[in-house]
Amino acid sequence: MADTKHFNDSFERISEEKRNRILSTAISEFANRGFTSANTNTIAQKAGISVGSLYKYFETKEDFFLTVVDHGITQLEKTLESVLSMDLDLFGKIEKIIRIIQTHSRINQDIIRLYNEMTTESNYELITRLSGELESLSAKCYIEMINLAKKEGTIRSDVDSNLSAFLLDNIFMTLQFSYSTVYYKERMKIYLGEDVFDKDEDVVAGVMRVIRRALGG
Repeated sequence: MADTKHFNDSFERISEEKRNRILSTAISEFANRGFTSANTNTIAQKAGISVGSLYKYFETKEDFFLTVVDHGITQLEKTLESVLSMDLDLFGKIEKIIRIIQTHSRINQDIIRLYNEMTTESNYELITRLSGELESLSAKCYIEMINLAKKEGTIRSDVDSNLSAFLLDNIFMTLQFSYSTVYYKERMKIYLGEDVFDKDEDVVAGVMRVIRRALGG
């Protein structure tokens, strides 16, 4: 994630328990209602703080939303980044990430739905800020991962690293949504059958076959 802060220093000075309570409440509200419809009064009430306190921590609703998204997605990214440091080849790392996505997306549905909601927002300026901050690190990691695999001879040397990283990230993102949001769940069933969510191993094996063939592994 980017190092940009969207909150005031006062938010860092409150207890970790209070910060997590505010962020968890906000994740649920923004995930269920979207940025535009989410009510900061409701979030404050459910989190057990005053609206005045909330705006001492965040200058604007946009800054609050950006902090919430940052917190939610960072939790997933930390998990995925741990895989990138493992002593595995490219395909071993990709398979690990897919398995983590299957597990994490089911457990943390609000975070993934928040990410999905974020991508459909109509606020152009907000989305521009989010995409730049959220995607830069992932893009860099995946491009480096593919370049290393090319040097090691794991995949073809003529593979376009940037395009492959982009497509790989889209596979990951779609899988995240498919294991956590109603629309994408139903969409996955149409393509792969009503019982697809009972066949995690088949999904992993099938996705890995496609990726191996695409990259020449």
